[in-house]
Amino acid sequence: MTITTTKNIGADKAMKHFADYLTAERNASAHTINNYLMDIRQFIAMQWGDDAKPPYEWLAVDRFSARRFLITFQKNESKATTTRRKLSSLRSFFKFLVREEYVKQNPFSAVVLPKKPKRLPRVMSVEEVKRLLEAPFVAPPDGDDSSDDTVWTAYQQARDVAILEVLYSCGMRIAELTGLTDEQVDILGGVVRVRGKGKKERLCALGGPANDALQKCFAMRGDFYAARVDRGRAPAVFLNKHGGRLTPRSVERLMKKYLHIAGLNPELTPHALRHSFATHLLDAGADLRSVQEMLGHASLSTTQIYTHVSIERLKEVYEKAHPRA
Repeated sequence: MTITTTKNIGADKAMKHFADYLTAERNASAHTINNYLMDIRQFIAMQWGDDAKPPYEWLAVDRFSARRFLITFQKNESKATTTRRKLSSLRSFFKFLVREEYVKQNPFSAVVLPKKPKRLPRVMSVEEVKRLLEAPFVAPPDGDDSSDDTVWTAYQQARDVAILEVLYSCGMRIAELTGLTDEQVDILGGVVRVRGKGKKERLCALGGPANDALQKCFAMRGDFYAARVDRGRAPAVFLNKHGGRLTPRSVERLMKKYLHIAGLNPELTPHALRHSFATHLLDAGADLRSVQEMLGHASLSTTQIYTHVSIERLKEVYEKAHPRA
């Protein structure tokens, strides 16, 4: 089944109305809206064929059509998470159509979503995090001995130390980190104002080491930016070699570099520091609701997975330490 593009949706009034609703009422990002529309178009291809032209006969869609859409993914052995997302997209779309009286009922409301696989997040131990945070101090410099590269090397080390410290101290997502501007960081107050999913803002506390690392990073960044760009002000807290905003992909690459230096699992990602942040807080006695606020989770059930991680780790300790485990 071919997935068609999301262009020319204006030819179907219902889809255009739904896209406008996601933008105006749900405040959804362009990426989220595009995913919704791609899932809907995949259903269109199944229901009416790849060459179907708008406007579409939404009234003709029934519960058998919805069930057939589910079976299509089951036959293709698609992941449960993928199938759930696509069915949820169609369920939300038809819920909107019912509300706006395009159709009389939601054919996807009775479809049972496949169960999510229970996968526990990868968590680093406190000792492993310590080794990772120390890795930038022993990493070989990337530049040469020229004055320009010396300034860059000094900034790069300070930047990388600050990135790792802030990720672990605040438990923020990688996109939240790379999107930081100077106005969001309060060094004196020891907090960072983070803009997370759904454009929701929250305050993240900066631990002492993270605060110190950020101060040094800012100091080194000033010298680097003046030497490399020599105009205006830095566009972000963390910069690349050319003076532009650092990308999430660049953070992933530097993480791989320091994991190798620290002798840790190279498959770990920057998100592992977010998982470790939450798990270590719960291990130390933090309450679940507070951790939810710090992570920026909309639902407490999302945060509860870290309680399972903590329990699994307790079991491991018990089995290793107890003489009759």
